[in-house]
Amino acid sequence: MGVISTDKNKITLFYNSESSIGKQCYGYVQASDKEVLGVDISKTNITGTQWAELAEKLGIPVKELIDVKHADFVKLYGDKDIVMEDHDWMKILDKNPTLVQFPVLVFGENYYQLTSGADFKKYLEANSAGIDKK
Repeated sequence: MGVISTDKNKITLFYNSESSIGKQCYGYVQASDKEVLGVDISKTNITGTQWAELAEKLGIPVKELIDVKHADFVKLYGDKDIVMEDHDWMKILDKNPTLVQFPVLVFGENYYQLTSGADFKKYLEANSAGIDKK
């Protein structure tokens, strides 16, 4: 059992309200007819356990949650490829949550990274039809 609550009638969106894609995705999610929990990572502290669960459910390493090409990341850590353990990447997320690459949608038991606001619609339709569209 994970620490992130899941429900087939509820949508949880982990997003950054300071990014255009975050604002756009949140707008799409708010327009749905489902109950919505928006978690603005620029204002809400996400625990290391939650970051680890998001990455695990997405099937990616924690590093891939981070936009390593983001100007703030490059300023802090340089533009060379960095090799670290997941717990080190979680420390970066803890100190700089706005470096998250894409919003993460939790809908039912499914987890998705939204690369655009329009992504939400295809996942909502697939999930409503009972299709796992990963």
